[in-house]
Formats: sequence, C-alpha cells, structure tokens
Amino acid sequence: MPDSVRKVLSDAVTALGGQERDGQVAMADAVAEAMAKGEHLLVQAGTGTGKSLAYLVPSLLHDTRVVVATATLALQHQLVERDIPRLVEAVGDRLDASYAVLKGRSNYACLHRVREGVPDEQGVLVDVPAGSMGAEVLELRAWAEKESEQGGTGERDHAPRHTDRTWRQVSVNHRECLGAARCAFAQECFAERAKEKAAQSHLIVTNHSLLAIDAIEGVPMIPEYDVVVIDEAHELTARVTQAATDELSVADVERAARRASRFVEDQTSTSHPADDLADAAEALADALAMTPGGRIDSASEQLSDALVLVRDAARAVVSAFGKEDKAAKDADAARTQAKGLAQEVFVTAERMAAGSDADVLWLNEARERMPARLAVAPLQVWAQMRDRLLTDKTVVFTSATLMLGGDFSSVAGSVGLKPSERIDTGAPQAADDKALPWRGLDVGSPFDYGRQGILYLARQLPPPGRDGLGPAHLDEIVDLVDAAGGRALGLFSSRRAAEAAAEVVRERLPHLTTLVQGEAQLPELSRQFVEDPHTCLFGTLSLWQGLDVPGDTCQLVLIDRIPFPRPDDPLMSARQRAADRAGGNGFMQVAATHAALLLAQGAGRLIRTTSDRGVVAILDSRLATARYGGFLKASLPPMWTTTDPQVVRKALSRLAASAQ
Repeated sequence: MPDSVRKVLSDAVTALGGQERDGQVAMADAVAEAMAKGEHLLVQAGTGTGKSLAYLVPSLLHDTRVVVATATLALQHQLVERDIPRLVEAVGDRLDASYAVLKGRSNYACLHRVREGVPDEQGVLVDVPAGSMGAEVLELRAWAEKESEQGGTGERDHAPRHTDRTWRQVSVNHRECLGAARCAFAQECFAERAKEKAAQSHLIVTNHSLLAIDAIEGVPMIPEYDVVVIDEAHELTARVTQAATDELSVADVERAARRASRFVEDQTSTSHPADDLADAAEALADALAMTPGGRIDSASEQLSDALVLVRDAARAVVSAFGKEDKAAKDADAARTQAKGLAQEVFVTAERMAAGSDADVLWLNEARERMPARLAVAPLQVWAQMRDRLLTDKTVVFTSATLMLGGDFSSVAGSVGLKPSERIDTGAPQAADDKALPWRGLDVGSPFDYGRQGILYLARQLPPPGRDGLGPAHLDEIVDLVDAAGGRALGLFSSRRAAEAAAEVVRERLPHLTTLVQGEAQLPELSRQFVEDPHTCLFGTLSLWQGLDVPGDTCQLVLIDRIPFPRPDDPLMSARQRAADRAGGNGFMQVAATHAALLLAQGAGRLIRTTSDRGVVAILDSRLATARYGGFLKASLPPMWTTTDPQVVRKALSRLAASAQ
C-alpha cells in the first residue's frame, strides 16, 4: 500500500481539524490495496469511524476513474456538498480532484418541458396548470431558466419548494426524454451537462439505483469505470431489487391507448391498434377483479389471457407508430411520450405473461386513491450482481452494518460472493475460473459500546401478538419514557403501534411532548425532537435508518418487536420458500437476516458520538428466549446487556438528571 494514501489521509484529517482514528487508517489501507489488486472488499466501519474520508482519499489517488454509489440522497448531499469539497480544499493539489454527481434524468429540470409545456392525457402540449399549482410551476420555470443562464446544475435538490406533482411539470424521465439528437435544447440540457462533466471527472458520485441500471440492466448511464465504492451497502440488494421491479395497472394501459390514438396508423379496416389496447385494458380490469391480492404463484387462465392480450396489443401499437412528421415539432414530445408509454406497457406485460420462475408476481390491491397494480420483481439479484457487476469491476462494499450474526456471510452471499472465495480466512479457494476473491474487514468503532450503552431485553414481557401492543408493553413504554424524562426515540413495526403508544404516553405523561411520524414532515419533527429535550418521537421504518440525533436529545431507543418481514410480504415469502426448497433454512436466510439488519440499524440510532450515553430497549421477549435470538444479538453493537427492568429505569433516571 503506497505511503501516499496514509500521508494524504493524515494531512487531510489534520487540515480539517479532526483526529486520526485507527479504524479509518486501516480502512484506507484496505481500500487502496483492494483497488490495486482488483479484489473485492467488504468493510464494516462503525459510526464515527470517518469512513467517507477513508474511501475518498484512495479513490482520488487511484489511477483510473472511481464511482461512489450511495443509497440515500442525504449521504449523496454530504459527500458532494461537504466531504469532497473540504477534502479537495485541504489536499487537492496532491490528487486528481475532479468530481461530478450523476443522478437519474428525472432529478433534473427539462428545458424542453419548461419552454414547450407538458402533454396532457390526449397528448396535446399544455402550457401552465391553473391555480396554486400553476404558480409553483411558474416559479420552477423561472428558476430553471436562471439555472441555465448561470450555468447551474438544474437539480431538483436546489429548486424552490415544490411537490412531487409540480416537479413532474418541469421534468421528464428517461422514457419521456426526446434524446440529445432530437431535442432543440440539448446543448443546454442539465442532464446532458451532468453526463459530460462526469465523463471528464475522476470521481463520480451516484446512487444504487443508477448503478443497477447501468451495470446490471446494461443501460449505459455512467461513463466507463473499473472501480466502484458502494456506501450504505446494506441497502444494495433492496435498491437493486427495486430498480428491477415493474408495475402494471389498468390505468397504465388505458393511458397508453389514449395517448397512442393520435399517432398510430390503422393497420386494417376492421380495427385500430389503440382501440385494441383499450379493449385489452378492459380484459385486464376484469381479470384483476377476480384475482385475490398478494403473491400469485400460478396466474389464472383469465389473468394469463389478459396479460397476453395487453402484450400483443401494446406490441401492435408500438409497431404502428408511423414515420415521424419532422414539421410537427409541437407534437414531438407528445409522440415520443406516447410511444414510450406503449413500449413500457409491452415490456412489462411481456415479462408478467412469461411467468418465469426467476420472477415473483403479485397484486397490490386498490386502496384509497391508488388503483390495483400488478407487480413483478426478481426472486433473487445476487446472480445478476455477480455476473454483471462483480465480474467486470472491483467493488468495495462499506457500511456500519455488514456483519449479521457476527459474520459477513449473509451480506456477501446476497451480493453474489461465495464463502469459498474469501481470501483472508484461509478458506479453500473455488476451483472455477470465475472465482471472485474477496476480503472482509471490521475496523471497529471509536465508541466504547460496553460503557456507553445498555441493551435491555424485556424478557419478562409476553411475546408480541398479532393485535398490536398489549397492556404490558404499553405500561413498559410509559415507565421507560417516564424514567428518561422524554428523550426517547420509538421505533415501531407499524404505524398503528406507533400511534397507539403515543396515545397512551400523551395520556399518562402529559408533561412530555410526544410526536408521531406523519403528523408533520420528518425534518420538522426531527427539529422539534432536537430542540426540546423532554420530547419523544415515535415512528416507523424511515426513522430506523435515517435519523441522526447525537447528544442528550436521545437517551432511550425503544424497539417494540423484532422487525421480521410481514408473513404476507410477497417477495420475502417467495425468497424464504425458495431457500427452503434449495435445502437451506429460509427463515434464517431471509426473515432473520432481514430482522438482524434492521435491528442493527435501529440500535445504531443511540450512540452517535463518543460522549453519548443511553439505553436500547427491545420489548420483544423472543430476543432473549428464542433459538434465533443469539444470531440477532450478535448483529447488534456490543452494549452491556441486562434483562432487569429496575436496573434500566435507574440508569435512565441518572442519565436524565445529569442531562438536566
């Protein structure tokens, strides 16, 4: 490992006013070595390690382009707005400091849509919607024009406040885009500029989904690269699965037929392709009405026939688009969008009609304003990642949560790496030519979890039931929150449980402020939680992974139950069944692994700095009594553990008193 990596890292840490950490240095060494040797690396780096610098320094010193992919916009912002600029300012003269951010096309304003308008349901270009939405659109248009004049990025994150619906009035997705060769505004296009800048940069920051589309689906989105660092790697398989999931509703088919009717040509004297597609939509509606919600192991004859009708009709519509009228410029965007809609309906219906064993098909039933939708997703994604990413690239996976049950095997297997290919454990090497050597490294954490945190396992409580939180669980929540004087983050398995707990805490502890996710936007709730120490914040999944509140604000993390996937989750249940059929233990490989990952992420909300103290209270007695409890506990930070509620209450009371 070249001394330059350590030297540059040391100088950067000094210039930024930080402290050198052994884990950070070990990680930088390992990342540089993996890049130099072309070996894959899984590196677990606990919160506070400084892992961003540990991979950014070797990435910018590497001799070829490196891609960094994150799961969340928050981390992407941190890298692009803070970490990389500060690193470049500190030691930029000693490394290739060129970098760019690359997002999906819909994250950029589209100047064609801004200047020409949006196609309506009939494909006619409409200028500005009426009412308050129209005012927002005008503000976004003015902002986009200013961005264009001043050489800005046109990224959604920099735009004035707006809703998703309003943003769609000034942006396009990849299907709706005219393409650089045909768009009159291609020279000014924000998305094209971003691609051009990326092509000239040594470091590209993107997201898991774009990486999946580029590397796994084979759609070129990212300039050529040989090395990729995947941060928040515990999220990768879920994001890749999401990127490879397709949906189809009756409304999608009807919209495609309606949009196409203005542009397709009659093929026979007896039928019109768009009319045939509309008829196929009716057949699909009838079939879905007779299909129960949930996973569809074997489609009924009626559903199979309907999907074939949609597939064939959509194919005919795509074929029927005549030659483009170059003079009809106003219809250009509408025509492109109409054809793209029909093409997408065809591809999705074809995939669903195929009934491949490699896919899982299910029906999301209609609810509120959402119509019923068919969905199809890959049963597994590890093979695609192995064949289309790991075989061609050197990949560094990093996260604070990669060792589940105390080992890298679960995460390594989920991304396509085999235990026999691990080269730092003396494991026998795989004999096949496609063996992918990899190493696993845990660089630890700067936190002393044994002294800073208590893990409370509420062994005395009854196992959680299907009907939500029982009286004993609610009593326990109230007692713990009372002892902590607020300062509690409640992580619940359902919104109903979070709301039920909040209702009881508000009733019995009226002197505290209790906030519930959904009552306001998450940033506003987080702000209130931080500003008022006598506050509780209760919520569901997005709080388990995305909240960072160091200090006395959060001294108690409550987890109501082990977060196993729902038994009726179509994809998880299919994966569990497939693992059982393959001779494995589906529960441990799928359900327990899923739960371990979320538990580790949730427990990680407590200790965010070296001065934080507190309790993680898990109110599911199965963690202390069930056989799989050991696997789950081994996935958690190594906190001092107790099952004694009195010990925990006294500890929380002491912490609350010291905080005051």
